[in-house]
Amino acid sequence: MDETVAEYIRRTVLKIPRDEIKTMLQKWGFLSEAQLQTINFHQLKDNISQDVVQLCEENSADIKQAAVLDIIYNYIYPNKRVWSVYQMNKTGEETDFFDLTDFKKKIKRRLRSALKNVTVTFREYEDNAVWIRIAWGTPYTKPNQYKTSYVVYHSQTPYVFISASVLKSNLPLLCQALVVASNYHDIREMELRSHSLNSLKDIVFKRYSQNFQTYYPKPLQERDIAPETDLRIIQENKNEKERIERVNREIFGDGPQPKLEFAQYKLETMFKSDPKMDVLDKKEPFRCLVKFSSPHLLESLKSLAPAGMADAPLSPLLTCIPQKARNYFKIREKKGLFPGSFVSP
Repeated sequence: MDETVAEYIRRTVLKIPRDEIKTMLQKWGFLSEAQLQTINFHQLKDNISQDVVQLCEENSADIKQAAVLDIIYNYIYPNKRVWSVYQMNKTGEETDFFDLTDFKKKIKRRLRSALKNVTVTFREYEDNAVWIRIAWGTPYTKPNQYKTSYVVYHSQTPYVFISASVLKSNLPLLCQALVVASNYHDIREMELRSHSLNSLKDIVFKRYSQNFQTYYPKPLQERDIAPETDLRIIQENKNEKERIERVNREIFGDGPQPKLEFAQYKLETMFKSDPKMDVLDKKEPFRCLVKFSSPHLLESLKSLAPAGMADAPLSPLLTCIPQKARNYFKIREKKGLFPGSFVSP
């Protein structure tokens, strides 16, 4: 077994929590159950990794097997990476039968025709998701197994989830290969990014509005009121809080929001001014790029009105983010915008 393969397997094992190493190796399936029984999984992780490497040497492991182990790790821990959503588009309404074997061949052929030194590994999962791991090299160097790109593609859907390598220059080549292999016309980034792959899927597949876990907020505890306090003002405040809770519930639902960390869209509106002031010689729209970022963007927006930081209901500019993500191509085609932009009506 090559030394670089042995070192890569060792580092991958070290990333896995010790209590889960055995389970993950069983899912890998490269080592037999009898071989796994020879490993003491209660010893230090470094010693466990050495034992795993030794067994892999006995089985003559290569980089393909090592790449599969890395895919399994990233499938179980997708939040270790940052994911972006891309949407592919067809020229017509025709639907093609998805052939996984043909899809794999086209991806490999397209990438290797442009870049000789590249490692492409696939793994299918039961939710119709194809996980693709790409390790990039150059015409003069071997693929760098530590700077990989990941793609999660759900067949029969136009959505692709990409966790790009730090080697950003290879992203256009990857997108081109995906379009050709899946028989689409073009691909555009939806400007939604998050560590939570499942939350991004919930948004684009419209699942989150159906999966809310209903909960009932605890009533606010009233403080002791002095006799001279104006009870009318207290009742008005109570009614306002109830109104805010009701409006917030109508907009965001009763349950937790998908975990979104980044979103952006393009705002285009007309500048209004007094004609006598002659501020603008030409009637041109006012344009700006609106960006939002937060560790939990949608939950942050949801908490603005109850916290008294914004009026209820919130502006559509804030509440429309998931909907605009799903309607991305309709908006882009209608307004004739550049790729990756959203427009506020």
